[in-house]
Amino acid sequence: MSGVTAAARRPPVLGGGLPWLGHALALRRDPVAFLLRGYARLGEVFSFRLAGETVTAMLGPRAHATFFRAADDRLSARDVYQFMVPIFGRRVVFDVSPELMDEQMGFLFPALRDERLAAYARLMQDETEAYAAAWCDEGEIDLLSAFGEVTARIASRCLLGIEFRRRLGDELAGLLRDLEGGISLPAMVNPRLPLPAFRRRDRARARIAALLGEILAGRRAGAGGGDDFLETLMAARYADGRRLDDEEIVGLLISAAFAGQHTSTVMGAWTGLLLLTDPAWLAAVRDEQERGVDGRPAMTLEALRRLPLLECAIKEAERMHPPLIMLMRRVRRDLEHDGLVVEAGGLAMVSPAAAHRLPHVFADPDRYDPGRFGPERQEDRRERNALIGFGGGHHRCIGTTFAQQQIKVVWSVLLREFELTLARTDHRPDYSTFVVGPRQPCVVRYRRRRRAARAHQATAGDRT
Repeated sequence: MSGVTAAARRPPVLGGGLPWLGHALALRRDPVAFLLRGYARLGEVFSFRLAGETVTAMLGPRAHATFFRAADDRLSARDVYQFMVPIFGRRVVFDVSPELMDEQMGFLFPALRDERLAAYARLMQDETEAYAAAWCDEGEIDLLSAFGEVTARIASRCLLGIEFRRRLGDELAGLLRDLEGGISLPAMVNPRLPLPAFRRRDRARARIAALLGEILAGRRAGAGGGDDFLETLMAARYADGRRLDDEEIVGLLISAAFAGQHTSTVMGAWTGLLLLTDPAWLAAVRDEQERGVDGRPAMTLEALRRLPLLECAIKEAERMHPPLIMLMRRVRRDLEHDGLVVEAGGLAMVSPAAAHRLPHVFADPDRYDPGRFGPERQEDRRERNALIGFGGGHHRCIGTTFAQQQIKVVWSVLLREFELTLARTDHRPDYSTFVVGPRQPCVVRYRRRRRAARAHQATAGDRT
């Protein structure tokens, strides 16, 4: 938009804050509370200062629609997320034009078709059962750490390939943590600073890239492939007929594994922490498991789709504690919404974590209530762009189905194998991390169900 000069048409500005830092401290301390205060005072679109930048928050389904509909030459994700380039790599995702990024993301689609998802379901089940088999008959686990380990196993098996899984073992979870440690406020300023966290990030990426390079060389030499994303990328071609080179394949593999594993880890952990606070809903989900998948040798897509109550619990975790609490874009050209103009040069943002707590969108939003997503209510479908934990519009995460399926499989195995209770219930988000999980420790007590049942039966037999 050009020719807009009336100051009155700019979004209202939230007062206060510190010189240069602006509202950075309040945003870091509790971003949801901060943004909801701004919404209550100023409405669905308002601006504030953050580290020398003007940031315009857009909260609520109508504002989300404006944000997600904007073309890349108006709202640019690439300009904001340059701090991800050292993690994902050169010449992929945020290091290429939006058009080429779209083409690269399109290479994911063959790996997310039903026939692939069906194969992944079996692999997810195998990896989760093997992980759970190593637990003692009873004890305690940190749920976030446990989900990090099992989703890393699944990511390495389904996305990076069986050779990678065998050669790296359980090392991937730690490497992915080191990659995530490279995402911070200093990284947003300069991701190449000589900081210890950035050196760990670079070592972790180099380790993953070197191993993937060796596996790629072996497959190209005829070592045999697998039913995984690596094989999909090796067969892919750009629109001009060019095949992906090794650097591009490695970068896209790391991007997919990193994004999928971290969001699934926190979503899976929050799903359990919330579900275990509600005995009635937990009992209903357990009953559903017994009808749907319990006792079956393999979890099929059809069986997993017969778990609507578990799916509601996963969506409620997404609503209450979305992994990405803010999605930002650089405003390249003026953006208009409802008579207000967000001027070029600043940043625009939506916040799933804040927007999901608006009472006119979700009833009694601070209450855990998975039934809001059931067929009778469907609160997320009353307005478009109400539930945006995986983004929206053109840039909505295309791995959403994979992530939800993974969480369904893991929780199906855990609920089948164990009785689970929380050591405490007052779990709060850890806003110091980029992908916001629960503050640790988040301890869950467990007791193996089937072995306990067999022991009880054996004891009863002895008594008779």
